[in-house]
Amino acid sequence: MANQAANYTEDSIRSLDWKEHIRLRPGMYIGKLGDGSAQDDGIYVLVKEVIDNSIDEHMMGNGKTIDVKVSEHKVEVRDYGRGIPLGKVVDCVSKINTGGKYDSGAFQKSVGLNGVGTKAVNALSTYFKVQSYRDGKTKVAEFERGEITNDPPETTSSGRNGTSVVFKPDETIFKNYHFIPQYLDDLIWNYCFLNAGLTINFNGQKYHSEKGLHDLLSRKTDVDNLRYPIIHLRGNDIEIAMSHTNQYGEEYYSFVNGQYTTQGGTHQAALREALVKTIRDFYGKNFDATDVRASIVGAIAVRVQEPVFESQTKTKLGSQNVAPDGPTMRTFVNDFVKKELDDFLHRNPAVAEALQKRILQSERERKEIAGIKKLANDRAKKANLHNKKLRDCRIHLDDKKGDEDMQKATTLFITEGDSASGSITKSRNVQLQAVFSLRGKPLNCFGHTKKVVYENEEFNLLQHALNIEDGLEGLRYERIVIATDADVDGMHIRLLLLTYFLQFFPDLVRRGHVYILETPLFRVRNKKETIYCYSDQERQAAINKLGNKPEITRFKGLGEISPEEFKNFIGPDMRLEPIILKKDTSIKDLLTFYMGKNTPDRQTFIIDNLRVEKDLAEEVGA
Repeated sequence: MANQAANYTEDSIRSLDWKEHIRLRPGMYIGKLGDGSAQDDGIYVLVKEVIDNSIDEHMMGNGKTIDVKVSEHKVEVRDYGRGIPLGKVVDCVSKINTGGKYDSGAFQKSVGLNGVGTKAVNALSTYFKVQSYRDGKTKVAEFERGEITNDPPETTSSGRNGTSVVFKPDETIFKNYHFIPQYLDDLIWNYCFLNAGLTINFNGQKYHSEKGLHDLLSRKTDVDNLRYPIIHLRGNDIEIAMSHTNQYGEEYYSFVNGQYTTQGGTHQAALREALVKTIRDFYGKNFDATDVRASIVGAIAVRVQEPVFESQTKTKLGSQNVAPDGPTMRTFVNDFVKKELDDFLHRNPAVAEALQKRILQSERERKEIAGIKKLANDRAKKANLHNKKLRDCRIHLDDKKGDEDMQKATTLFITEGDSASGSITKSRNVQLQAVFSLRGKPLNCFGHTKKVVYENEEFNLLQHALNIEDGLEGLRYERIVIATDADVDGMHIRLLLLTYFLQFFPDLVRRGHVYILETPLFRVRNKKETIYCYSDQERQAAINKLGNKPEITRFKGLGEISPEEFKNFIGPDMRLEPIILKKDTSIKDLLTFYMGKNTPDRQTFIIDNLRVEKDLAEEVGA
C-alpha cells in the first residue's frame, strides 16, 4: 500500500484527448457495442447519429430528400440541406462541444443537443469522410480513427448544397459485426413516419410517408385483425395513433424529437395514463386500467425543448416538462388526449362501440382466470424460494440502480435437459447470465387462452422468472436466449417456446429480446490449433487452413460440449440469431401454419425442407 501511495504522483494523471476517450469508453457515447444482432447495437447508433443531423436540417425546412446507402461494411449518407459552413467542416466532426445545436434558436427541437454524435462516429471508424457543398464551393476532410489524414483546401463544385458523410465502423471495436437489413429498414421507415413528406432513398429503394404514425401502425400491425380502424390524432408538437388488436399484451412505439425511445419514458407513461382516464370518463365507467390497455397498440411522437434522456443513447425520456417553462409532460399529453380522443369517439360512435366491446372482453377474460391466477402465483412464490428450474444471475435489467451497460448484457438461457443446462451453468458468467431448465418438451399452447400460462407450472415459473406477467416494464433480462440442440427434437422445442412467447408475450419478440443460441456444429483441430465451425463452409475453410487431415468432431447436442469449451460460445463473442417479426408477418397465420392442425401445406413444407442425419453425415464426410 505504501508503494502504491508513493507511486501516485502528478505523472500518474493522464489526460485523454477526445478520440482516445471515445475509443476507450465507447459505451458512454453509443451504448453497448454488440455485433449487429440487436436493434440497439452500436453500429446502428453510428448510422443514426449521422442521419439525425440530416433530419434536423429537414426539420428546419432545408432539404426534402436524403440518400442512404449501407453495404456490408460501409455507410454513406448524403443530404441536400444547407451544408456545414465550409470553415467549420473539420471542427464539426472532430472537436467536442462544436456544433450548430447549442443555439436553441436555430435548433429548438432537434434530436442531438450534445455535439458529440458525428465525433463518436469519426473516432470509432477506420475510415471517415465528410464533404460539405455550399454555394458553388466544397470542402472535404478524411479521417482514420479520428485522426485527420486528408485536409485539402476548398474547391469550386457544381454539387447541390448539402453534406455527405461516408464511414466504415472499426472492426477491432465492433467485432464480427454485420448489419441486419430488417433493422435498417425499420430505422429508415421510422424517420419517414415521423417526418411526413420526407423521402429517403435507401439502397436504391424509395421510402416515403404521408400519414405519419397512422402509416406506422398500418405497417406494424395486421390491419385486417384490428378491432376498429386506427385512430389518428395530431396537434402542435404531438401526434398519436392507436387501436386494439386480438393479441395479448400492450404495444407502444414512442418518439421524442424524431428519436425512437425504445424504453419509453415520461411521454409513454403519460399516454398510458391519459388513455385510461379519458376512456373511463367517456363511457362513465370505472374500468380496470389493465382491461382498457389490454391488447392496445399505440404510437406517440412529441417534440420538446431541451429533452433530458436517461442515457447517452436516448432510449428513454426522463424530461418532466415539455419546455423549461412549459407544462409537465403528464399535463401536456393528458390535456391533448382528453380533448382529441373524447371528440373523436363522440364523432365516431361505431368506433366507440367496438372499443367498448374489446374492453368488456378483456374484463371477462381477466375475471375468468382470476382464481387460477391467484393459486398459480402463490405456487410460484413458494417455488421461487427453491426454484430448481432457475439458476439466477446477480445483476438484472430492472435493477433500479446499477451499471446500464451491465444491465443491457443480462441474459437468460432457456435449455432442455440436465446435460445442456449443466454445461451452460458451469461455464456461464454468474453476474450476468441465468439459466432456466425445461423438463422435456413444453406444451403446445397454440389456440389456448392465457389461462394455460397459469395452469402449466413450467410456463408460470418462466413468466415469473422473466417478471413479465403485467408487461415488460419489470423484465429482468435484456436477452432471452433459446439454447437447444440443433436436431429435430431441439427444433421442435424452439417452435414450442416461440409459440408461447408469440401467443402470450408478443412484445418480447417485437422489441428484439428473443434469440436463438448458435453453437458450433464442428470442431476441427490439430496439435497446434482448434477451430470451431458453425457451418459446413466454415468447416471446409478450417480443413483447408489446418491441412494434413485434422481431427473433425461433429457436435450432435449441447451436452456433448464440455463446460470448458462452452464458455467460448457464450462469452463476449457469443453468436445469437435474433427472432425478427417482419412487417408482413401475421402472428395468427404464422402460428396456425406451424403449430395448428397438420395441414397439407405444412406437410409439403416439411418434406421439401427435411434434412435427415444420414444425409448430413454423408455431406460432411463424418
